[in-house]
Amino acid sequence: MTKDTPSVQHVLDLMTPHLTEIAGLTAATVFELDSESGMMAGTAQFGEPGRRDQMVAGKVFRAAAGGPPVVSGQQMAIRLRIGGQTVGVLLLTGDRLAELRPETISTVALHFATTLQGLFAEKARQFVAHTSATIQELFEKGMTAGSVEEAAELLTHSCATAFRTEHAGLHLIDNDGRIRYVYSVGCPDEIRQQLEGHLVGKSAIESPVWRSTVESGEPVLVNNAATTKTRPGGMAQTLGLGSFIAMPLMSGFGPVGMVLCGDSSGTRDWSARDRILAQQLAAEGALIMDSARMRQANQMHVEELTRQAFHDSLTGLPNRKHLLDRGEQAVEVAMATGTRLALLLLDLNGFKQVNDTIGHHAGDILLQLVGKRLDGLIRKPDLVARLGGDEFSVLVTGDPSDEAAVEVGERICARLREPFEIDGRPVQIGASVGVALFPRHATEFAALMKDADASMYEAKRSGGGVHLTP
Repeated sequence: MTKDTPSVQHVLDLMTPHLTEIAGLTAATVFELDSESGMMAGTAQFGEPGRRDQMVAGKVFRAAAGGPPVVSGQQMAIRLRIGGQTVGVLLLTGDRLAELRPETISTVALHFATTLQGLFAEKARQFVAHTSATIQELFEKGMTAGSVEEAAELLTHSCATAFRTEHAGLHLIDNDGRIRYVYSVGCPDEIRQQLEGHLVGKSAIESPVWRSTVESGEPVLVNNAATTKTRPGGMAQTLGLGSFIAMPLMSGFGPVGMVLCGDSSGTRDWSARDRILAQQLAAEGALIMDSARMRQANQMHVEELTRQAFHDSLTGLPNRKHLLDRGEQAVEVAMATGTRLALLLLDLNGFKQVNDTIGHHAGDILLQLVGKRLDGLIRKPDLVARLGGDEFSVLVTGDPSDEAAVEVGERICARLREPFEIDGRPVQIGASVGVALFPRHATEFAALMKDADASMYEAKRSGGGVHLTP
């Protein structure tokens, strides 16, 4: 938190006397909503908390977003919204809550929502700063590593620091898939020796955790190790981890190892930001070890490889993989919070004629210009992606209604109908936009894409415009 950002507790302390006088306030809790995980956590408190507080607060998510507060006995749950997004819940307990006027409730809610929004922005800044610093330090030190083993040790320390875990371990495999090297952080020499004795020379595929990470190519986040199959004598069991993150190291030659970090003192609920950081660390770790082996990598190459994995090379927009990752995360959040998502797929009308009459060079320029227009139309954190060819997509979060989703599509069509200028020539196109909503049309992102695709072709058959499946 910065000195310019008041704490939620400070705001609550200032408002408590006024609310007590008006409504007989006896307790109040401000819950902060994690937009990525959909979980609520108390961030400010007045009076004694009740056992049912979180349950009552959660009832606001079953009510209309713009509706009145939810009242349950002597408790009132007020949704905190700003910019069309829910950022938290204010729960009041008192014997005269009915005397609170709507304008008073709105003013109080706006104060807390504004404060929470400022704190969210600061947390995001801190996350970016922490991630950037961790990746930069790993890169700088990794570029000086004289061997794969040295680079692996640097990576293990970086992961333990990045996630602030008690322990971290790593193993590397040989060309036959057998573990050839083991390293650990945060454990005595006796445990290190046990790890080496249990693992070196053994086949990596015997580990269920290894199989999960390598098959998916993605990190595995385990909140409670007791509910997950792990290798007897493996890292998780030998280190006594209650929760852990396992990250695969995938080089250009295939899997080369795995990093595992976690805590032995208890369990931990990993967040979506933890997953993003784990993906970045896994990719970066594999790269610095490839660099140590080949002694050639440099920072520009690393950044370009990372970008290519998630962005379209022609337009610079996120690509299909990026969309799928974000979409699946957004579905999880929406399911947890009881909110909606909209997915728009669009196809350009008249693109083939541009290619045929002016040339493919003009078609490429047109795709770049379309990407810029779309990106300029969509608010953050909504996502514009290019799927390939002349197909684009827009992921709309923040609990959009049917009307809001269609309005986004109509704005896109109107903007794309405006003429483009390519090589001094005016070029005019249109768009066919298909809209699908979660959970109305589908409860899984892959199915949502299919429904949006079908709607897009309906729009195309109708001559363009926006189509929303009834």
